[in-house]
Amino acid sequence: MDAKADPTNPILLETLELLQEQEAAVWNDVAENLGKVNRKRPEVNISDIERVAEEGETVVVPGKVLGAGRLTKEIEVAAFKASDSAKQQINENGEFKFIQDLVEENPEGSRVRIVK
Repeated sequence: MDAKADPTNPILLETLELLQEQEAAVWNDVAENLGKVNRKRPEVNISDIERVAEEGETVVVPGKVLGAGRLTKEIEVAAFKASDSAKQQINENGEFKFIQDLVEENPEGSRVRIVK
């Protein structure tokens, strides 16, 4: 676990531990970004996801998803955090889930794109 991770956030620590137990390289990359101090973690707008993701794709944001922009594609988005407006927009077309849930469903990390 990265020494910079917030030791007072049990959900963060649990998520990092789960990610580090996985063998897939994609989860190691997610853990590396999530282990950074909060202000250095990626914050991604819906518009960024719309621009880079393909229809039907699964994307992971190793930080927070913000609601700026509009999502028109059916995409599965996993993140550590998301604003209420971002969750609502994602769920209108696709599905929002937390990183832990995606790792448990897809431990090999197949067909997952990291957006940061």
